[in-house]
Amino acid sequence: MKAIVYEGPSQLAVRDLPRPEPKEGWALVKVLCTGICGTDLHIYQGLHPRAKAPLVMGHEFSGILESDGVPGIAKGSRVTVYPLLSCGRCTPCREGNGHVCNTLGLLGIDCDGSFAEYVQAPVESIVPLADHISDELGAFVEPAAVAVHALRERGYTPGDNAVVFGCGTIGMVIALTLRVFGCQDLLMMETDPARAQMARDMGFEVQDPAKVGNMGDYCRSRTGGDGYDWVFDCAGVQPVADVLLDAVKVKGRILVVASYSKPAAMPFFYGMAKEAEILFTRVYRFKDFALAAQIVGTDPNYEKVITHVLAADEAQKGFDLLTTKGTGAVKVLYRFS
Repeated sequence: MKAIVYEGPSQLAVRDLPRPEPKEGWALVKVLCTGICGTDLHIYQGLHPRAKAPLVMGHEFSGILESDGVPGIAKGSRVTVYPLLSCGRCTPCREGNGHVCNTLGLLGIDCDGSFAEYVQAPVESIVPLADHISDELGAFVEPAAVAVHALRERGYTPGDNAVVFGCGTIGMVIALTLRVFGCQDLLMMETDPARAQMARDMGFEVQDPAKVGNMGDYCRSRTGGDGYDWVFDCAGVQPVADVLLDAVKVKGRILVVASYSKPAAMPFFYGMAKEAEILFTRVYRFKDFALAAQIVGTDPNYEKVITHVLAADEAQKGFDLLTTKGTGAVKVLYRFS
């Protein structure tokens, strides 16, 4: 089978590999479309501590179920896959929090993933796709699940206002899902003109944080002198960390959804003064993932976040698009079938 293989920092190759033989309790999926995640970028840059070359990356994908024996899903069905690998034995798992398992693993890191024509996955992780969900959108369920989990897990209340920093993939799915969840007063912040325009084309107001002046004054001016109920960090960079506590209201909530590649500093006194909450979220529960597989079909804008669909032979181009400034790329997919 054709596969995109990580062979070391900044080294990719398209190789012919044996088709996987599913182990007991796992099923074979023929990959249709698969997306490049921020985690894959960290692996590519040699920054992920668990990912060891040679490795087939990828954990966001749609495909066709090639195995019998999956309860409720017939062989030949189009599916996506909940890609988390939990031990089932540690305290978080026993308490129903397997998504933050003490030894949490992931397809495409701890075993070969979906950057290939075929991938194997646990039987209980297979999720069916509705007929109206395209192959491309099926590969987008995973990032949408991050947003569904963030809002459900941390208790977003419909009607609360929000500001979202970052119009990348996660920022866009947070904004789109906030709209599904009933947010009527939503502002986005983005410095990249192409990404900002994409968000505007989807009906969002977007401001450049470098041009609004004092962030605290600006956010208070937008909210009757209060600041925002919810501040979503979907950027993961120091300049955003500097202003999160300026943007939030007294007793408001900051939710860090971005994965910071470098340690960040924050002016914590401002958080104390406001008795603000700084919250974090990681991946998703299975129910969040299953809900995301339904929610992505409710708004055509989810699919518009997918800016590029490439052939597997264009493996390097996909990563170049996402590591080079000014390309306008947000979500990049490879199509295998």
